[in-house]
Amino acid sequence: MDAVMIKAKHNGLVCPFFKWYAGFIIKRHYGTVRIVGEFTDRELPVLLLSNHISWWDGFWAMYINQKVLHRKFHFMMLEKQLRKYWFFRYTGGFSVRKQSKSVVESLNYAAELLTKNENMVLLFPQGEIHSLHNQNITFERGVERLLMNKEKGVQMLFLVNLVDYFSHRKPGIYLYLREYTEGAFDLAAIEQSYRAFYAEAVGKQSTLNRNP
Repeated sequence: MDAVMIKAKHNGLVCPFFKWYAGFIIKRHYGTVRIVGEFTDRELPVLLLSNHISWWDGFWAMYINQKVLHRKFHFMMLEKQLRKYWFFRYTGGFSVRKQSKSVVESLNYAAELLTKNENMVLLFPQGEIHSLHNQNITFERGVERLLMNKEKGVQMLFLVNLVDYFSHRKPGIYLYLREYTEGAFDLAAIEQSYRAFYAEAVGKQSTLNRNP
């Protein structure tokens, strides 16, 4: 029998601490933090689709939310990990268990969050961590359910996280951001558009060492 899904429960002490902590550790470990792209706030809920390359990804997304999006932060996390790191629930984490019927419950919960304009949901549609050098981005099928009937009521953003050292001791994190505006809200179209944006971000990144 599937366990009950863990829902986000923002805490007035834990949330501010992690907002501070995200900024603190990013500035401590990275020499450069650059957000590349623009966000036009239409006062809608935000679905942020990001590549998944490291333990850092959630902190980078939290940083972008503080600097650019200004929404109530939510993110989907594997149930096993969320039970282990239980405090993430109080910063907006909610659980998903793969290969189980409860996946539908988690996706429905995310869809419900995206009916409220003050919310954002971070999703890693690849489902697991991949090398940043892998440009063959493939989205898991469950994402399609979340995207149903979201054409007008959600701002969907693509996030590509890239890391480079160039000539510096500390690495730089480059966060490429773009809104999905193509119109077709089927999984194949979004996946193809994200791949194109990823390739574009890598192309831009490869020119930065000329002007480090």
